[in-house]
Amino acid sequence: MEDSKTLTPKTLTPKTSTSGTASRRLFGILGLAALLSACSTSPLGRNQLAFYSDDELAQMGEQSFSQYEQELPTVSGAQATYVQCVAKAITAQVPASQGIDNWEVKVFKDDTANAFALPGGYIGVNTGLLDVATNQDQLAAVIGHEVGHVLAHHANERVSTQAATQSGLSILQSVAGLEGAGGEQIMGLLGAGAQYGVILPFSRKQESEADLVGLDLMADAGFDPSASIQLWQNMSANSQGEPPAWMSTHPSNAERMEGLHDRLNEAKPRYEQAKANGKRPNCKA
Repeated sequence: MEDSKTLTPKTLTPKTSTSGTASRRLFGILGLAALLSACSTSPLGRNQLAFYSDDELAQMGEQSFSQYEQELPTVSGAQATYVQCVAKAITAQVPASQGIDNWEVKVFKDDTANAFALPGGYIGVNTGLLDVATNQDQLAAVIGHEVGHVLAHHANERVSTQAATQSGLSILQSVAGLEGAGGEQIMGLLGAGAQYGVILPFSRKQESEADLVGLDLMADAGFDPSASIQLWQNMSANSQGEPPAWMSTHPSNAERMEGLHDRLNEAKPRYEQAKANGKRPNCKA
């Protein structure tokens, strides 16, 4: 599943100085200091880059959601009511500290088994997903996962990592004097190394993290967390083959199921407590 729509970061590419090696080195040091000062921590304790404010990310989310609405027709009626019911139960578990009072939830007519959530409180579910997530608990696993991305500020981390990677390559090119055809070839190889060595692994970490955050969310909402395993069995059965894990922004289906299974010992007691507190969603397709 695509965890979020493309967010376009503001340009952070530095303007390099031509006044000499010393100034370039100073610029590199200042750039490194800026990166270190932009660190934050995910819900599971992992260090992250975060260049952008919540307001900036919410604006990016709104723009991306509006673009998606322009590209695909929305669906109303029973399907929309069903998805909104599940989403409402999940988002009710989002801490008020996140600053999202209302979530906009829409169903899009598209055969792709896909869903996403965006900063600012936007959730989209494609009709094709409802053929794979066959009950409310499986759908809750998907929506919980997508909302987990928002709670973990993964969009901020992703666009910040992309901006940092672009800035780092620009600094390296300036400091090392990699100009001309030969320099462009080397920079191309470095760019590929950054893609497979930095950006994609970060995305896999984000996916695995969102799986676990989403599992807790669905359990706290009163959905059976064990349904997440069945969901990924369904996903595996409906997939047309997977790229090698090192070339993918997502863990393999088997890796996801293993991670979710390991987390069930923590999620099941939360589920039982939620039921004891009267949280028993009854969303019907």
